[in-house]
Amino acid sequence: MGRQLVPLTLDNLTDLPGRCRACVFWELDPVSGEAAARAGRPEVEKESWISAVLLEWGSCGRVVYVDEKPVGFVLYAPPAYVPRSFAFPTSPVSPDAVQLMTAWLKPECQGQGLGRVIVQTVAKDLLRRGFKAIEAFGSARWTEPACLVPADHLLSVGFKTVRPHHSFPRMRLELRSTVSWREDMERALDQLLGAVQKDRVLRPL
Repeated sequence: MGRQLVPLTLDNLTDLPGRCRACVFWELDPVSGEAAARAGRPEVEKESWISAVLLEWGSCGRVVYVDEKPVGFVLYAPPAYVPRSFAFPTSPVSPDAVQLMTAWLKPECQGQGLGRVIVQTVAKDLLRRGFKAIEAFGSARWTEPACLVPADHLLSVGFKTVRPHHSFPRMRLELRSTVSWREDMERALDQLLGAVQKDRVLRPL
């Protein structure tokens, strides 16, 4: 089974599920998001957001492929690029952190360790870029696929609650702690991506 995590670009944006390509929950503030929906322009706004973040900040997501078929994705960016984050009762995201906005996997691909590898891949990218942490608004009442990641899943992959809330706890993964994952992460990524040579591991921050 061939598995890959490929950086999200405008070229593979169409590999995201249709409902996600048409969702600007995180990318726009609530008022602008409603206006985009009324105007029938959410896909255009999504593409414009990704284009701007790629140009100004760099990679902001990964698309997961199994046997060359898209089965999931993850989006992340500094909070300055995520207007909706300021509307949460547990905001703001810490200034030293990048926000994990959303992540999704097809049901048949869940429970195979891909969720942890997605987080490890994001952590590795952000370590290389000099960031200290990943934060996310978890959903403590998650019942079905939505724009927030279940809080239980975030806990299971190493996040800790830094600001509790009955619905939207803010959770944090210290990238220093992921240094202890280095060997396991490299092995997992080598197996997942079929890498021939390992990248050099960064020293702890």
